[in-house]
Amino acid sequence: MLYQIFAFLLDVVIGLLGGACLLRMYMQYQRVPFSNPLGRAVMALTDWLVLPLRKIIPAAGRVDVASLVGAFLLELAQYAVLWFLSGMGLTLLMLPVMALFGLARLVLSALTGLMIVYAVLSWVQGGSPIYQVIDRLAEPLLRPLRRVIPLVGGVDLSPLAFLVLVQVAGIILGHLQGAIFRIF
Repeated sequence: MLYQIFAFLLDVVIGLLGGACLLRMYMQYQRVPFSNPLGRAVMALTDWLVLPLRKIIPAAGRVDVASLVGAFLLELAQYAVLWFLSGMGLTLLMLPVMALFGLARLVLSALTGLMIVYAVLSWVQGGSPIYQVIDRLAEPLLRPLRRVIPLVGGVDLSPLAFLVLVQVAGIILGHLQGAIFRIF
């Protein structure tokens, strides 16, 4: 029971920090300014990890690779701690693979959260400054779907379609992870 509680709390903390690293990378890719409350929170949560990594890992064009590596390292640390505490029978070489799958699940969770926040804010606070930031992050993801999904009674169903696609990707990811772990 204590292991499960610890694993849950560790997952929450790593999810928050890793998600902030991924959000930082995506905000920089989309050239969203960090002068808003969300940007400042992301910087406060990730500077301790990303800034030292930037000294050794350069950006690749508009992609902040240091933020991506930071999120991966957080996932790797989480799985290493859990592996050590549980004494799992997996080889140490499987930890990076587990961390990659953890990172992929974190991306899917972040995309789900982004779309839910986008949909809610578009209904209740369409003019707020935070909505403008969320809109700049969500719009490029929804644009391809909006080209093929018409408005239904004036309602944009593209966020719902996006969420369905993210859930399908999660199912595929789970099966892929299971197949890889059966091999090893």
